Amino acid sequence: MSMRRLEDRIARILMLSAAVLSSLVLFIIAVALFDKSLPILISRPLSDLLLSSKWQPWNAEFGFYPFIMGTIWVTALAMAISVPPSLLTSIYLAEYAPIRIRELVRPVVDLLAGIPSVVYGLWGVLVVVPLIRDYLGPLAGVSTTGYTVLAGGIVLAIMVFPIIISISEEVVRSVPQAVREASMGLGATKWQTVKHVVIRGALPGIIAAIILGFGRAFGETMAVLMVVGNLPQVPSSVFDPGYPLPALIANNYGEIMAIPSYDSALMLAAVLLLLTVLVFSILAGMVAAGVTRRYHIG
Repeated sequence: MSMRRLEDRIARILMLSAAVLSSLVLFIIAVALFDKSLPILISRPLSDLLLSSKWQPWNAEFGFYPFIMGTIWVTALAMAISVPPSLLTSIYLAEYAPIRIRELVRPVVDLLAGIPSVVYGLWGVLVVVPLIRDYLGPLAGVSTTGYTVLAGGIVLAIMVFPIIISISEEVVRSVPQAVREASMGLGATKWQTVKHVVIRGALPGIIAAIILGFGRAFGETMAVLMVVGNLPQVPSSVFDPGYPLPALIANNYGEIMAIPSYDSALMLAAVLLLLTVLVFSILAGMVAAGVTRRYHIG
């Protein structure tokens, strides 16, 4: 065997090993979390755990329903706030923006993606919470401390902006130029081409970007924990406090040694988060793969 073939074989084996190891890490994490959550799954029906609203660890009552609903409220609100401006921004950058503006905006978007979540949380405490307490709450006729589902949704929406903008812009730009030229050649305006041709062609990839943003929002911990109020109750409006699953784990993990089954309950919360994010990541990958096959990208 020649030296070149040997080097090629060694490089292939090393890359394969790295890929397998990366996949095994996820498997190991999932198995470890599931193993730790088995005691509570064995002692109580899963339906009781998911649908009960009683969270009293000192009485061995572990009802996840308020935390699941808190997570859904905050995540859904964040996506409702973030998706429209993110998509408009990505379409502008891909189709309308001059090169100078595009080169100016992209680093800002990348910077937003790199800011630590605790910084977003501090900004939420200093700006968003007082805004809701002093202005938005009274405007809606509601008395609130400001630590609400709405505060968590606003902070989380800003954290999701960079993911949706970056991926959506790349997907929109990946639509072949010939498609745009054909539409313009038939007499369509720029906006008509973007609306009826480009967006329609890029729609699967845009959906994938939204799904990935949802996965990021669903699992975010620190920023939401600092502004959402952390009361174990089911919210009835955006001005109520909430208590998402990630905040539950972060706030209570230090107490697990004092109460039996607490460890297992928190590990089950981690399993629920992991499975949800994994499902949405797989869905996003499947949709993105469809875009790749559609336009023969890569």
